Amino acid sequence: MFWLHYPLNGENMNGEEALAKLLEGNRRFVAGTPEARDMAKRRAELVEGQHPIATVVTCSDSRVVPEYIFDAGLGEIFKVETAGNVLDKVGLGSVEYGVGHLHTPLLVVLGHEKCGAVTAAYDGHAEGNIAAIVRKLAPAIKRAKKGGDKAAEVEDAAAVNVRKVLGKLKKLPPVKAALDSGALKAVGMKYDLGGAVEVIVRK
Repeated sequence: MFWLHYPLNGENMNGEEALAKLLEGNRRFVAGTPEARDMAKRRAELVEGQHPIATVVTCSDSRVVPEYIFDAGLGEIFKVETAGNVLDKVGLGSVEYGVGHLHTPLLVVLGHEKCGAVTAAYDGHAEGNIAAIVRKLAPAIKRAKKGGDKAAEVEDAAAVNVRKVLGKLKKLPPVKAALDSGALKAVGMKYDLGGAVEVIVRK
């Protein structure tokens, strides 16, 4: 199978190979043909440490689960999940850890269709601590909101936010160093709730 052409971890994989592996996994997910895995064996292999192939920044939405979407196994994805895939210092530090300490060859920012956080920001809902999320999303909303169709503008804002988050992550010293050296590939993706992912920006 195509999946078996790649190592099980990021130690001996470059960014292009890691991206190809995730996209091939997504095709299996869409087709409903997940890879068979020996979970007990894999758990034992990971006891001594982890070497994930990708750091994935994604939304907390229960429908957006990177391991399922990319048909990935244990130890393959180091994920950072927040509503609207927005990042505070804790989230940024988590990305720095994935890229700078775990040396993942791929960084992914994964937005998605019909994002509740983006919709809330579009509508101006900012009660409680949700206000912090809305503030982070405000620049993307401002850029996408032109008085047109709400549904289309929400989707535009989600894509704009992916690009903005990826742009911010590129400036983090560990990420910039890894990109400059060629050790890291960075991409932005958008997930269609029907199952497929689309790469919308590559760095």
